[in-house]
Amino acid sequence: MSKYMHLHHNRFSLRSLIIVFGLALSLASCQSDFIPKPKGYNRIDLPEPAFLPLAGDLPYRFEYSKYALVEADRFNPEEKEWINLHYPRWEARVHLTYKALDGQRTTLKAYLDDALSLTSKHQIKAYGIDEMVVRTPAGYAGMVAELTGEVPTQFQFLVTDSTSHFLRGALYFNTAVKNDSLAPIIEYIKSDVMHLINTLDFSTSEFASRQK
Repeated sequence: MSKYMHLHHNRFSLRSLIIVFGLALSLASCQSDFIPKPKGYNRIDLPEPAFLPLAGDLPYRFEYSKYALVEADRFNPEEKEWINLHYPRWEARVHLTYKALDGQRTTLKAYLDDALSLTSKHQIKAYGIDEMVVRTPAGYAGMVAELTGEVPTQFQFLVTDSTSHFLRGALYFNTAVKNDSLAPIIEYIKSDVMHLINTLDFSTSEFASRQK
């Protein structure tokens, strides 16, 4: 499936990511396609995927689903670069948090530690966590984690250029419906998020020029 293409991947434990990123975030140069395992679900009619370019004065760009609304993070109004991609049809949100890096490896490690800590909090309730280290078409390194079970977030990711930018995302549903029933929708939004990662660009326009 094209939404999952172009991502070089290897399997690692979450804790090994600190070592991976600490070694200059270098991944193998060869390319292979990430093909998700086929899964069977009850039929739910879902719209054909379609995407829009992200606008606004932000330090990143990507393409997001036309069925999602871009919202400011109302719980952290001081964080102007944090946004939600809200899917009102399913009461789902992909929460995106951004941090600028200062070129120091210690700063990157601190943000990685924090991201890994947030993921590990769900290990008690999760049936399993499937992790991958990835390299995007733009050359950024990152990690995606798929969680199964009755957990608050079913999909998390982080992407960084290792020197200036660090973006983390997590999928949440504001509903009491069990995750097994939400499975087709979760897969649909995960596909959207993989497209977001594939099109992510930190070499932005207005923000980059304003920072010079």
